[in-house]
Amino acid sequence: MMTSIRDAARPFTGDALTALLSPATRLLGLGEPTHGVEAFPELRNELFRHLVEHEGYRSITIESDCLAALAADAYVTDGIGTLDDAMSRGFSHGFGASPANRELLRWMRAHNEQRPPHERLRFYGFDGPLETTGPAGPRPALTALHDYLAAHLDLPWSRETLDELLGPDEHWTNPSAPTDPTQSVGRTPEAKELRLIADDLRALLTAHAPHLTAATSPDDWWRADLHARTAAGLLRYHAGMADTAATRVGTMMCLRDAMMADNLDAIIGREARRGPTLAFAGNRHLQKDKSRWLLPEGWGPLAGRTLEWWSAGAIVGTRLGDQYAFAATALGTRGSDVPHPDTLEGLLSTLPHTRAVIDPGRLAAALDRKPTPRVPADHTYLPLDPATTDQIDAIVFVKEI
Repeated sequence: MMTSIRDAARPFTGDALTALLSPATRLLGLGEPTHGVEAFPELRNELFRHLVEHEGYRSITIESDCLAALAADAYVTDGIGTLDDAMSRGFSHGFGASPANRELLRWMRAHNEQRPPHERLRFYGFDGPLETTGPAGPRPALTALHDYLAAHLDLPWSRETLDELLGPDEHWTNPSAPTDPTQSVGRTPEAKELRLIADDLRALLTAHAPHLTAATSPDDWWRADLHARTAAGLLRYHAGMADTAATRVGTMMCLRDAMMADNLDAIIGREARRGPTLAFAGNRHLQKDKSRWLLPEGWGPLAGRTLEWWSAGAIVGTRLGDQYAFAATALGTRGSDVPHPDTLEGLLSTLPHTRAVIDPGRLAAALDRKPTPRVPADHTYLPLDPATTDQIDAIVFVKEI
C-alpha cells in the first residue's frame, strides 16, 4: 500500500499543488486545520509568492474582518501608514500578532512599490466584523454607506435618524449576548427598522451605480457596497443571535459563512480582469461539502452536539463550478498529539516528505480500507474527514510541528 500512497504524494511546492487544479481556477481556497500554528500561514505565504510570480494571481483574502482589512490593503497597495499600523488595525481575531501575516504584508508592499496601480497586489478580509467575543455593531458600516449616498442623492433618512435607531454601541457589543439571546438587541423594533433601511440603502446604491461610479470612482463604489453588505450582514447576524431556539448557534454559523461567501463573490468580481485570488481560512470555511463541528466542553448544554452548515466554499462553489478549487491542509504530530496509524493523518505521516502535496484521487485508489476518523487531543484541531476527501482538489500535509 505504501508504495501507492507515495505515488500520490510530492514534496510541497507551488507547482506540485497547482498541477492538481483546473486551469480555469479563479478562486483557490487554501484551508488550515487550526489557527495559531505559524507553519500554515508560512506555507500560505510561500504558495502566494509562487502564484503571484508564475500563475498571474494579484490578490489574497483571509479569514479576517473585511472592514479592518481596508487599512492593511491601503498599506500594501499605496503605502498609506506604517506596517505596525497596518498590523494593529488591519486584522481581527488576533491575527495581527502573527509573524507570518506581518511578513505577508511586508512582502506585498515591497512587491508593489515599483509597479503601476493595475499591477499591484491587493489584500482583503472576507470575514464579517465578528470577533470571538461577539459581533461588532452595525454603526460604522451603516453610517459609511449612508454618508456615501447622501453626498450624491437625496435620502429620506438623516444621520440623526440612524443614530437614534442605533442607540448606544454598548447595546450591540454586549459580551453576554452571544451566549444569552435575551441580552441581544437584534430583534428590537429599532433593529428591525434598521434592517429595512439597510436593505433600501443598498438598493439605492445598486440602482444609481452608473451615476455614483462616475461621480466618485469604481473603487469608492466597491467600498460603499462592502459597507452595504456588512451592515446588512451584521443586522441579520444580530437578529440570529437574538433567536431563543435551540438551533441559534447553528444559525449563527450559517449566517457567518453566508457573509463570507458574499464577500468572496464580490472580491472575485472586482479581481476578474486582474487574475485569480487566493483565499486562506479554516478548512471548515472553505471546504466544498457540508461543514460539521462537534461542540466541545464549555458550551454548556450544547456541548456534545454536532452543528452542520454549508461553508462559504460550498456556497461560492455552486456559483463558480470548476473555477473554485479547494486545497485542505492537515497536520501529523503536534507535541504529544500523535495520530493513530489507522487514521488518514497517521497513514500520511509515513510519507518521507516533511511537507507534501497529495492527489486525493490517487490516494483514495491506493487505500485498501477506509481510514478511521482522527480524534485529536486538541479540540481546536479539526482533522480531515476520510469520507469527504473526494471533494478536495489537493491535500497539503505537514508531518510535524
